[in-house]
Amino acid sequence: MRALCPVSDETVKTLLAKVELCRYPKKYQLIKENAYCKYAYFMEKGMTRSFWLVDGEEITTSFSSDGGIVFSMDELYYNKPSEEFVETLEDVEAYRILITDLSHLFATNLEFCNWGRIIHQNEYRRLHRCHKERLTLPAKERYGEFRKQFPEVCRLANLGYIASYLGITPSTLSRLRAKE
Repeated sequence: MRALCPVSDETVKTLLAKVELCRYPKKYQLIKENAYCKYAYFMEKGMTRSFWLVDGEEITTSFSSDGGIVFSMDELYYNKPSEEFVETLEDVEAYRILITDLSHLFATNLEFCNWGRIIHQNEYRRLHRCHKERLTLPAKERYGEFRKQFPEVCRLANLGYIASYLGITPSTLSRLRAKE
């Protein structure tokens, strides 16, 4: 938390009073499409992927690992059920917080609000860069950029999930990896 934005000990104590350490097994769905989850997760250990289900096909939209935050934007910002799934790719330890508590902290604590803003501006930048890369880079360069940004995902995640995220076929990704 402090690495992103300086916060006081009091703000850290306030947050710690609202979170609960939880453990989830591999392949556990933290968030489900068309459902209210009621929680956001601060990733302590492990990895997740977010995906949409489109005509029965899973389309990977993002990955999160140690130090990341996972939540349904639809639920947090618009009080609507999630439009995507989030599942664990390995055993996960995460601190969970009620969405209502998270919203309250954003609304009442300026340090926490600023911390959230920085997280969102960094995520927006990542999404913007990813969108640009998908539209302008050939598959080989897209994969190279992905490897720089997500080395742990490359090491641990299913190739099909990575290919889906990059907008390429698994066979294309396999050929690219074979040339490494």
